[in-house]
Amino acid sequence: MLDRRQGARDKVIYGGVVEIGERGATRDCVVRNISEKGAQIEFGNVIKLPQEKVSLTIARKGRSFLARIIWWRDNFVGVAFSSETPSELPVSDLAERLRKSEQKKRQLQRRINDLLGEG
Repeated sequence: MLDRRQGARDKVIYGGVVEIGERGATRDCVVRNISEKGAQIEFGNVIKLPQEKVSLTIARKGRSFLARIIWWRDNFVGVAFSSETPSELPVSDLAERLRKSEQKKRQLQRRINDLLGEG
């Protein structure tokens, strides 16, 4: 079989979610290999896909890609990422909130020590 890829792909095992169609139906998948331009994904069973575009979200990479289906065989699908800029997933503000909470805790502890005359 002739490999027509434009670049090498890294073998990976990432959990992913494919959004199919305008109604937002989703299916879990496993990303088996990935490059800057595309990926091979595997579904748990044979799946019927549109011959158009799908959205592939890979939480571990914190990225979402608009992808065009290039080929599929049984439950394996090859996709090419759209040239549109992929969107970043929302970044959690948990680290910033924790930092601010720790800072507030230190301020309150100093205030308590001042009031008790221990400062």
